[in-house]
Amino acid sequence: MSTLPHNRKARGSRHATIQIRNLRLRTFIGFNPEEMSKQQDVVINIEIRYAVPESALRDEVDGALDYKILTKRVIRHVEDGRFLLLERLVGDVLGLCSEHPSILSSRVTIDKPHALRFADSVSLTLEYRADETNNLRLLEKAS
Repeated sequence: MSTLPHNRKARGSRHATIQIRNLRLRTFIGFNPEEMSKQQDVVINIEIRYAVPESALRDEVDGALDYKILTKRVIRHVEDGRFLLLERLVGDVLGLCSEHPSILSSRVTIDKPHALRFADSVSLTLEYRADETNNLRLLEKAS
């Protein structure tokens, strides 16, 4: 099914949002002795907004943002890493989620369940936004 009627040409650029929800992983996170010796659960939520290339709307794979590859990179980095602070972990994941040239913005939230005795979890969110110059260049390429 086409995204627009056949007799109508799209104007401007198109943006899409990919959401990866509740990616559950285990890693070493924290600086207390017990945290440094035993892996803990983390729950990762990722939101990526990007300029959709015209080729992707024609169902062509080349140039599309491959969320499966991105997710595998996040999994490998988190599970193989050791982090003292949640800020470092979230920052690293955000960096991985902001590398593709068509990305306009990304947001990563990581929950650390059981971090506090009477709370379901503690979470931290960081966001990335491409600068205006980069946005304009990406929009021109997507058109």
